[in-house]
Amino acid sequence: MNFDDEIELFISSIRFEREMAANTCEAYGRDIVHFAGVMKSLGYASAGEVTRHDIDEYFMAERKRAMASTTRARRLVALKMFYRHLLEQRLISSDPMDLVDRPKKGRVLPRVLSEKETFAIIDSVKGDSPRDLRDRAILEVMYGSGLRVTETCELKIEDIVSDGELLRILGKGSKERLVPLGGIAAKALQNYLSFARGTFAKSAMALGYVFLTRLGKPFTRQGIFKIIRERSAAVGIAANRISPHVLRHCFASHMLQRGADIRAIQEMLGHADIGTTQIYTHVDASKFDEVHSKYHPRA
Repeated sequence: MNFDDEIELFISSIRFEREMAANTCEAYGRDIVHFAGVMKSLGYASAGEVTRHDIDEYFMAERKRAMASTTRARRLVALKMFYRHLLEQRLISSDPMDLVDRPKKGRVLPRVLSEKETFAIIDSVKGDSPRDLRDRAILEVMYGSGLRVTETCELKIEDIVSDGELLRILGKGSKERLVPLGGIAAKALQNYLSFARGTFAKSAMALGYVFLTRLGKPFTRQGIFKIIRERSAAVGIAANRISPHVLRHCFASHMLQRGADIRAIQEMLGHADIGTTQIYTHVDASKFDEVHSKYHPRA
């Protein structure tokens, strides 16, 4: 069995047996294909031929490249899972990844815009054209509910419940949660559904999805990303400061700044671990200033 066969079996396993998210499967697949390409260039035809020394050399070369620590960590996890799978399937007799340590990921604080900047992006979409109504609804819903970009793309009309006040979201790990929409976001969404969505729902490809492209298809992550970048550029927000996930960060950070309970935010974001949510407490520097000023003897 060669690398290509081994990779195909691995991807099939994590996608269907472990029910791993499609985006994660794609990322791990790219990581393994990259590794296999390097090993093929060294003359290896299958994963079983690769030695621990080869893997150490591979990661040493990776560390010299300008690559985010999170990407390197993900590649190592992907390779560990790949080789463990091959061992379980008895396609290799020993696991060369067994003694390779997982690198520690440094904590990176999420990028967040101010409330004023966030409102400026959303409020800049003022027109009544179908495109404007759609884009405004996308921005309002993502900021108003803290949705992931994939959750926004996959949102269906049947997921709008409680007279439009809640969204039923199927998040990571197929975990379902209910998320409040908020009055302003709910109104923007209703305007889009009532006066604009029909313009885009041109074919059976719509399939009940809420947000549709001009071709009547559900949005891709890249399509949502493009809308957010374009609307942000119109109000002078630099491209490197904004993304769909930044709107999610803004949702959490702005609510925390206004005193929201962190456990409630955890539930709304769909975080399995409270530690993931707690990183937003480090974004609000004003809280630190307040504590420092109150308690430090030389403040």
